Amino acid sequence: MAEEEINYASVVFKTKTQPRPEAQKEEDTVYDEVKVPNKTPKQAADMNAGFLSDMKATNRRHRYQLLACCLGTFFVILLLDIIAVGVFLSMYTGESHVSELNQLKDNRTTLLLISRNLTDDNNKLRSENENLRRDYNNLTVINGNLTQAYTVSESRITTLTAENQKLTAEKQTLTAKNNELNTQIQELKTQKNNLAEQIRKLSENSVDQEHQKIDAYCPKENNNNRQCKACESGWLQHQSSCYEINNANPPDQKTWEEARDNCRGKFSDLAVIVNEDEKKFINDNSWRSKGVKGYWIGLRVEDGRWKWIDGSNLTESSWTQPPTNGHCAISVQKEGWKSVSCGEKNGWICKKKALSV
Repeated sequence: MAEEEINYASVVFKTKTQPRPEAQKEEDTVYDEVKVPNKTPKQAADMNAGFLSDMKATNRRHRYQLLACCLGTFFVILLLDIIAVGVFLSMYTGESHVSELNQLKDNRTTLLLISRNLTDDNNKLRSENENLRRDYNNLTVINGNLTQAYTVSESRITTLTAENQKLTAEKQTLTAKNNELNTQIQELKTQKNNLAEQIRKLSENSVDQEHQKIDAYCPKENNNNRQCKACESGWLQHQSSCYEINNANPPDQKTWEEARDNCRGKFSDLAVIVNEDEKKFINDNSWRSKGVKGYWIGLRVEDGRWKWIDGSNLTESSWTQPPTNGHCAISVQKEGWKSVSCGEKNGWICKKKALSV
């Protein structure tokens, strides 16, 4: 009997290219020569093919078992991790809760204290706000009063300013008047000094004039005795008056004003006729002579009326010559009174009281 040929078929299983865990690395098995005795090559090939198929199924089953084991182990580990994490979280959460609770208690105490302080501050602020509101109201009233007072003061200031300006203008006017018065006072002082000098001279002259009057009214006789008369020498007496008939030549004749000044120099004035008897006496002594047309008497036109120099109005009804401004009256013997211009030259008649002896 011939020896049966034994063919050995080599089957090699290789792992995949991706890395595998150490537990799975051992699964990669190399099957070396498997000898099938007494079989033909074809039978051996078929047997090898069947064997390989069984080996692949077995290997796949081992892989599934290994995978299931790994997955179970993974789930157990995952469950243990979850339990551990739960326990850890439970322990951490409990401790954290106690700590947070204590912290919350402390925070609550702090917040209560802060709330109490804020309440006190709020009450204080309300009180201060009320006080401020009252102060504001008071200040509003005071401001209104001050505004009214300011308005009144402003009105008074305006009035006082106007019055001050008026007083300033009046002061300037009074200053000018004062200066004018000072000038007048100086002039009056000068006039006073002049008058004092004149009075002194007049006093001296009056003494001389009194002596002259005495000599005129009471001339000395050869035996140095004085024989006094009612009128001076050259004067005519009628009733209680003395008259001087100034029958001057034309060169010595005078206007009405000049004639009056002449009479005043003799302590007399132009004749004022008070009754018919005196009128007849004056008329009889107003004779016409060569160069004399008449004699000035104390009658002239003033303010459209005939007036005597003593201020009395003319009451003579028989004399009807109309008054003409700038005219004076002359007396003419046998013709009565005539109205002529006061600037003409004529004679004149002076009159004064007679001396009582």
